Parts: sequence; C-alpha cells; structure tokens
Amino acid sequence: MTEEIIIAGFGGQGVLSMGKILAYSGIMQDEEVSWMPSYGPEMRGGTANVTVILSDERISSPYLKMYDTAIILNQQSMDKFEATVKPGGTLLYDPNGILQHPQRTDIKIYQIEGARIAAEMGNKKIFNMVVLGAFLKIKPIVKLDNVIEGLKKSLSERYHELIPLNKEAIIKGMGSVTPYTIGAQALLN
Repeated sequence: MTEEIIIAGFGGQGVLSMGKILAYSGIMQDEEVSWMPSYGPEMRGGTANVTVILSDERISSPYLKMYDTAIILNQQSMDKFEATVKPGGTLLYDPNGILQHPQRTDIKIYQIEGARIAAEMGNKKIFNMVVLGAFLKIKPIVKLDNVIEGLKKSLSERYHELIPLNKEAIIKGMGSVTPYTIGAQALLN
C-alpha cells in the first residue's frame, strides 16, 4: 500500500502540521514516510502545501506530480491541485471560501465543513484536526491511536493539554464528512 497525498491551503491553517502528524502516524506504524513542505516567505496567510507519502515499500522520490488524495483548504489550492488527483483518486475539501467547486467526474469528492465545525467547538485552531478526521474516515490508512501519538510528537509539550480537544476534533471530523455531488452546490445557493 502506498498513499500519495497533497495537503494545500493558506499558511496558518495547519497544513504543514496536518502533514507532519500524518507522517509521524505512519512512522508509528513502521511505514516508510516522506514529508515535503512547500510555502512562501510570508507563511501565515500565504499559500502552503505539503506532500506526504506513506508506504509499506521504499519511497523512491518525495517529488510528485500526481496524487492519490488532495486535501484542499482554499480556492487557490483548488485551482492548482484539482487536476493533479489521479483518476480514481480522492479530493477532500472545505467549502468555506471556495467559489469554484470541483467539477471532475473521474475522482471521488468529499466535503468537510471544518471551519464551521471548529468554530462551533469553540476553537478555530482545531480546524486542521477536523479535516484530518474526515480524511481518516475516507481513508483509514493510519490508526487513531497512532495519530494521537503523532500529535504528541509534533506538538510542543506545553500544548499537550490540548490533545484531548484535538482528538475530539478528529472524531468530530470523522463523523461529519459528506460525499460531494457536482451541481449540489448550485442547488444550495
């Protein structure tokens, strides 16, 4: 099994952290892992993305042009990465701020209202964990226990009291992901 993932959005949305947590989770499961971040010099508010590869075989290169899964958190990332999902692959996105929803019919598309759910939970900073939970529901490639261990590794120890809230956000995201039907957004407007 090899899963090649791109996570993309604005700096400050937890894109790189989500990728790091997935990478640590893969390490906990004795998988081969690659984590390759990319971001502009402005970081917060600028574009950011990270490529994560989890595999039970050696990873030959961290550089990819096509992905099994794209997790998209803003319109600029949708414009750039929707076309890079392999046919039969998966696109997961938060519709908040998305004006042009995905139109491909050769991939599976899912929505998670991570921004809304995080706000309802009282902490917008857990947005990325809601989205991560949605991804893990669609593709359970790492175990939740390993994700929690990944959180412990990636978070500074002074933030470990937030791990239960992060776990709650992941579980909430797992129960809130919905398949997206092309044209459904037009019906909602």
